[in-house]
Amino acid sequence: MARGPRFTRVGVWAALAAGPLALAVAVAVPRTTVAQAAPTPKTAAAQQAAVADPAGMAEMFMDLWLRADASMPDSPAAAAVRALVPDADLPQRPRAEKQAPPASRVMAVQTSRTPGGWTVVVAAISDQPVEGSPSVRYFAVAGTGGKDGGALRVAGAPGEVAAPEAALAGEEPFTQRVNSTGALAGSLGEFVRAYLGGGQGAGIERYLSPGVRIAAPSAAGYERVDVEDVAADSWAALADGAPADGARARVRLRVTGVDRAGVRWPLVYRLEVTARAGRWEVSALDTATAAPPPTALKPSPPASAAVSSPAPRVSGGAR
Repeated sequence: MARGPRFTRVGVWAALAAGPLALAVAVAVPRTTVAQAAPTPKTAAAQQAAVADPAGMAEMFMDLWLRADASMPDSPAAAAVRALVPDADLPQRPRAEKQAPPASRVMAVQTSRTPGGWTVVVAAISDQPVEGSPSVRYFAVAGTGGKDGGALRVAGAPGEVAAPEAALAGEEPFTQRVNSTGALAGSLGEFVRAYLGGGQGAGIERYLSPGVRIAAPSAAGYERVDVEDVAADSWAALADGAPADGARARVRLRVTGVDRAGVRWPLVYRLEVTARAGRWEVSALDTATAAPPPTALKPSPPASAAVSSPAPRVSGGAR
């Protein structure tokens, strides 16, 4: 008996049944709507075009220009200057094939916007100045662009100018001389000795307010630290005895560190100190404080727990 016609009929009936079955499954499954998130509006800062800083362009141009020589137009430095400013005039040295230009480091010290673009004053610091020339010279580099994302362009060769006028120093707030034998000078002396004594500031936590973290300089390793002067901006820091809890003061600390090579380094630190449990603690160190002090003062641990070992003393004293 031939089986072909039977299999054909079974296949036809299966195909007809699949239609209603698939329709029933589609109706039974709940519909889900995929909502596309609306695009978030861009912030005003993101919508604004970046404004390029001409200081970096001026530094690069000055570095190349100082090393270029008109007598060697095919040198890499001269070619780089020409790529930036095709018609820029270059310095010319006698016997350029035998006399290399002195090495200089360049640094932008002043940037000003002008109606036609910008001007950057760049300091060129020569490690080996030529006889009769200063070790630091100043050049004004003018250019255009930088606004609304425009490309920066140097206008031409720089002009040598005088050093920019330094701003008048404001009156120092540290007018109160702190007694070298007082509690504050003693605490700060111990702190700075631990801070500069190497070991990445090991042991300085005992001198800090709760919650304050200060990263010590990893390269520091002074064999001796002398406290030269301690001055404060508040009368609260002048008490020789235990300070009142919650008292605060800004302090300037002058020290001299002697490194392993015997070099003496005059160093100045500006700190904020806070009194807690009858002692002074460092609550901020300019440029080195990693976390602000807490707003509320916490009870101080017992003296035996606060100081696990005798604190190192600083050689010398405040003078």
